[in-house]
Amino acid sequence: MKNIAVIGAGQAGLLIAHGLVLKGYGVTLFSNVTADDFLKTQRPTGTAARFNMSLDFERELGLDFWEEDAPKGTGVHLTFSPSDNNRLLTLCGRFKKHFFAIDLRLQSHRWMNELEARGGKIVIENITIERLEEIAGDHDLTIVAAGRGEIHKLFKRDEERSTYVKPQRKLTMINVLGNEMGFEGVYGTPVKFNFFAKSGEAFWVPWLHKDHGHAWSMLFEAKEGSPIDRFDGVENGDQAVEIGKQLIKDMMPWDYEWCKNMRLADENSWLIGKFTPEIRQTVGTLPSGRHVMSLGDTTMSLDPIGGEGANNGNKMAKNLLECIIAHEDREFDAEWMQSTFEKFWDRHKWINIFNNILLEPLTKPGQELLIAQYGSTGAPDNDSPQQLIADAFVENFDDPATLTPAFLDMNIARDFIASVNHGKWRGIGVKGKVGIGKAQIKQLLLRKDPGHPSTVPFEVHPT
Repeated sequence: MKNIAVIGAGQAGLLIAHGLVLKGYGVTLFSNVTADDFLKTQRPTGTAARFNMSLDFERELGLDFWEEDAPKGTGVHLTFSPSDNNRLLTLCGRFKKHFFAIDLRLQSHRWMNELEARGGKIVIENITIERLEEIAGDHDLTIVAAGRGEIHKLFKRDEERSTYVKPQRKLTMINVLGNEMGFEGVYGTPVKFNFFAKSGEAFWVPWLHKDHGHAWSMLFEAKEGSPIDRFDGVENGDQAVEIGKQLIKDMMPWDYEWCKNMRLADENSWLIGKFTPEIRQTVGTLPSGRHVMSLGDTTMSLDPIGGEGANNGNKMAKNLLECIIAHEDREFDAEWMQSTFEKFWDRHKWINIFNNILLEPLTKPGQELLIAQYGSTGAPDNDSPQQLIADAFVENFDDPATLTPAFLDMNIARDFIASVNHGKWRGIGVKGKVGIGKAQIKQLLLRKDPGHPSTVPFEVHPT
């Protein structure tokens, strides 16, 4: 059996390493951080929410250790605001199966220890290009899953597939305790999205903290110079929390009561930065002429707005594992590396397309879909056409191939609406516009809270 090296102990690197070990390959994982250091000294590099397709792969590999303990994410509650303090419409969609978001520090620690227990080898080392030459010479295949670290520059930008040349958002992640595990008037425990047409986004994800259990991961995505862009110069997590509270009070007062008592989960539970969403070539050529292959964020850097980063890494790792097994004893040359990525791209290019749609002003077909679903409640017994549209929007996060084409083509959007609305697309849109208009009058002219589409029983479960 061939010997394979994996560079990086993040989501994608550990998954491919485990998959290969289970299939009998010799695997050496190189990490610049020990398992214990992941747990004790590192910052979480993302929320890493995973939906059902991605979770199924983890289950296949026997790595689903936290589903009993983690908060069970039930759907997405999205509020779209054309300006600060103005809720234009709300979407309340349900997932068919729960999603989970696990503290990556806890996850990498456990998965690294499990890898060694299963027969994989782990080497703790900072990998340079020179060292990568040696590793590639000693292994039949070298996979670079080092995120956006220094050696990712070995892989050239794919100009044809990359859309952006600069960061689209300034990002702040804060992991917090003290918030209730649910929202008043909202069914279940969803991701709570706030979209602002001019300013950016803010959203809260139910999350399993490594030490404290149920928690929330909060992400602020600021368009530069907007009212959300206020985290420059932050020196610690507590300061970030206080700025976040004030921001919510100013722009999203409907969520302030929920978050006013939140506190930083631990001293390392925050992250501020920005990066350019882009796609890089999957084949890297070393000075010697040897080839290595990229995986996960090293290949595709996605803005976290769509929650697709970890999911993309899982799907890429699954595709790579299948292609390695199918290749049997043949050489892993550059042509095979490229064809492996092309197979992934043919199936999952919609991940990148959907993510980019969310970064831009909403398309006309997308507006049609959101208007048509107006009145969705997320209630378990709601099978209305509005709810079915909202649910399809939410399921698209799991597999963006399902509904993303409808965001780009009005005919596809209207055909989909008609398919859940007794063969008609027009009437449900008119109903949605009337409902939105009434809510705007109530809010802007009468100065009354439009509330959610419905009020539901609410039981408080503090974190």
